Amino acid sequence: MPVLAPGERISQAVVDYLTSGVAAGMLIPDAADPEMTTLRVVAE
Repeated sequence: MPVLAPGERISQAVVDYLTSGVAAGMLIPDAADPEMTTLRVVAE
């Protein structure tokens, strides 16, 4: 189940969830930066 979907706004709660998950050993599949030190935002 994805945490974010294309076009969805990235909230601080989502960033906190992902960074705390990575710190606890969670793997984020297909992430551009699996360590969550940066986010890639693509705009049209």
